[in-house]
Amino acid sequence: MKLYIGNLPFSMNDSKLKETFSKFGEIEEATIIMDKFSGRSKGFGFVAFKDDEAAKEAISEMNGKNVEGREIKVSESKPREESDRPRRSFGGGNRGGYGGGFNGGRRNSFEGRGRR
Repeated sequence: MKLYIGNLPFSMNDSKLKETFSKFGEIEEATIIMDKFSGRSKGFGFVAFKDDEAAKEAISEMNGKNVEGREIKVSESKPREESDRPRRSFGGGNRGGYGGGFNGGRRNSFEGRGRR
């Protein structure tokens, strides 16, 4: 069973997360979700237990517990739902990048102005 662990301290890493939950049973995987741009923790992660009973015990014992000054949230992980909403895209089709711009799509914003 896979658990969602929320409101984690930003100092938490994968090994600390595994160590925190290993007292409940054998852990297959413990992962902190990181921001791909900054490389910092997003403050949540997942722990996968081999045994469902161990996972249920971890939920009852750890949900609401204070870990490094933060009250963590522990629950059974639910599959990510696909949204029918389209993903945001900043590209302009096959133009790449932001395209267009404030100057009507001209490459040089001083184009056609002449010298002053």
